[in-house]
Amino acid sequence: MTVRVLLVDDQPLVRAGLRVLIAEAADLDVVGEAGTGAEAVRLVRDLAPDVVLMDLRMPGTDGIQATRTITAHGGPTRVLVLTTFDDDEHVHAALRAGASGFLVKDMAVDDILAAIRVVAAGDALIAPAVTRRLIAEFARRPERLTPGRSLAGVTEREREVLTLVGRGLSNAEIAAELVISAATAKAHVARLFAKLGARDRVHLVIAAYEAGLVTTTG
Repeated sequence: MTVRVLLVDDQPLVRAGLRVLIAEAADLDVVGEAGTGAEAVRLVRDLAPDVVLMDLRMPGTDGIQATRTITAHGGPTRVLVLTTFDDDEHVHAALRAGASGFLVKDMAVDDILAAIRVVAAGDALIAPAVTRRLIAEFARRPERLTPGRSLAGVTEREREVLTLVGRGLSNAEIAAELVISAATAKAHVARLFAKLGARDRVHLVIAAYEAGLVTTTG
């Protein structure tokens, strides 16, 4: 299946470069381009892309605000931030806005293309070790979280799985920890997506912190 991508960056040369790179991938297709956040929101509504490759700093509606608007409707489109600014504040702001991933523009081309595929599939974007560091910092800021998140409808086994997801374990690591098959671990994670309304694995990690299953000290 071809992944439909919308490019959003206020620099035409950046968009042109990304378009050329993505065109070389047989399973990726650029369906549109936008130079502002407001235009991105409109094109998402008109084109329904699978993934939006979103810059952060743009005139008018910036990437954070555009991401928030795009993801607020709960549609299938996922936002993958691609920016030159990789400080914690930008990462946290992007996650709070509903982004499914965060990349910097000096990454290898193959890594960017792989990230687009990962986000389109709704899977984990960043390595478990990076997830632990990033979300631990996110969780240290009480204004970033909604404490006491309800886990109504979540089974005891699913709570165990969510705890391990919150600790940054991959599906394979969860399977080994709980002595279950990788397919079973993946199925538990998929059910958690549905029950908790999580867009992707990063947001499952945040849910684990909000529910008190994981703390910044372990």
